[in-house]
Amino acid sequence: MIGGLLATLAGSALARATLRYGAIAITVALFLFALRRSGERAGRLAERLKTTEKANDVQRQMLEAAARRPRDRDELAERLRDGEF
Repeated sequence: MIGGLLATLAGSALARATLRYGAIAITVALFLFALRRSGERAGRLAERLKTTEKANDVQRQMLEAAARRPRDRDELAERLRDGEF
């Protein structure tokens, strides 16, 4: 029964054209969905990169500030007397 129905569909030119265009439409739809998903992934990665760069910038500023700090009490007292601090 099913074999006869499939043979009839395969023999019909209209059915073959419909199946061909249906397959093309499904292929295009799947391609667009994959493109959308990769775009979302790229957006998430860009956001993660921006957050990481911001955190690294803050850490670099903290390290620079720590490098400029007075090393002991005497140096702190000198800076306070000179008005540098």
